[in-house]
Amino acid sequence: MAYESRARSIVKALSWRFCATLITTAVVYVMTGKLEHAVEIGVVDTLAKLGLYFGHERMWERIRFGRVRYTDYQI
Repeated sequence: MAYESRARSIVKALSWRFCATLITTAVVYVMTGKLEHAVEIGVVDTLAKLGLYFGHERMWERIRFGRVRYTDYQI
């Protein structure tokens, strides 16, 4: 039986947010042509979604739906 640690959830959230921040910042820059606005929106978006993603992951860690339990060994 394996459960995801909090540290793993944090690393997953950070790696995803890094990629998503680059995408958001690029889209805002292309749409506005203003790097300052793109960076500001990218940072605010990242902070909000990082916290929400972590909470979402931890909530799903408590839900049993779709989990398969394995025994330590089989004969």
